[in-house]
Order: sequence, then structure tokens, then C-alpha cells
Amino acid sequence: MTSTMSSFVKQSWAALRVMLVLTVVLGLVYPALVWGVGQVVARHQSAGSLVRVDGRVVGSSLIGQQWSGDQWFHGRPSASDYSGDTSGGSNLSGSALADEVAKRASAAGLDPTTAPADALTASGSGLDPHISPAYAVSQVGRLAAARGLDPARVLALVRQHTTGRQLGFLGQPRVDVLALNLALARLSGGDPR
Repeated sequence: MTSTMSSFVKQSWAALRVMLVLTVVLGLVYPALVWGVGQVVARHQSAGSLVRVDGRVVGSSLIGQQWSGDQWFHGRPSASDYSGDTSGGSNLSGSALADEVAKRASAAGLDPTTAPADALTASGSGLDPHISPAYAVSQVGRLAAARGLDPARVLALVRQHTTGRQLGFLGQPRVDVLALNLALARLSGGDPR
């Protein structure tokens, strides 16, 4: 019995030592190493990819944000209200999603059969900072009228801020809404927020 108890105590101490070592390595050393590499290799991204105008943070190039009013390009709808701590899709059933799309289309004055999909549906994360060029182009008339600008000038701004596929074949062409709205603010001589 004592040899069984002795064996149990030895194994327990060994397990405890392994647990403590792994806790230190995986809970402290590894995260510190990843953080350090991030600071050296990708400092801007690891700091949140913050976008500043005149020293003031106006957003992040990685996280979409709410833009309201006819004078701004609107981003993709967000199921999480653009909150990074609750990011995720809506997980709505088919009929509930159809109702949500119809509600968004009605509020934006869009025809759900012809509107770009990203104008009416949220992304998987709810934080997508980009929209499709088609959605950006569909907003040009509204925005030009609200700002008293020539639509051709606003369309040229959209084209200047359209990024193609990564490496020429990955993903879809996209427009960064924050960058586009900042350029629009510079064009109009206004405050970006």
C-alpha cells in the first residue's frame, strides 16, 4: 500500500511540475514572445492599425465603423454594431435573414433584387472595413447631391480608393470606407467625423 501511495505522490508531483512549467511557458513566455515579434515585425498592425488625422485617432484600417448621413459613404451593415468585443455574424435563420435584408433595403431605399449584397448583408465578423466597388458606386449619386459635388469627381475618388485582388487572384476588389471618407473630407474641406 505504501509503495502505491509513494508512486501516487511521485506522479502527482511530476504532474504538478509539468503543469507549472507549461503554465509559465505557454501562459507567459509564448504570449510575450508573440507580442515582441509583433512589435518588431508588424508594429502598426499589432497596435490596432489606428488611423490618425491631425494627431487624432479617427478609426482603424482593420475594423469597420458606423457612418451615417447622406454626406458619407456607408460601410457594410454589422450584426454586432461594429463592436470588436462581440464580433460575429447574426446567425439568423433563412426567413429572419430575409426579413432583416428587406428591412435594411427599405431603410436605405434600395431594391433588394438589384442592390449589391454587401449593402444589405453583414459580414461574418460584423467588422468588415471594406465594401465592394459596386456598393461604393451605388452611393455616389446620394453623396454627390448631399455635398453639392460633381458625381464624376466622387466616382473618380471611388476608383482611386479601389484595391484589386491580393496577388492578382485572391479575394475580391474592395474599397476601404474609412480611407474613402477621409479623402472625401479632404476634397470637401470638412472634418472627417
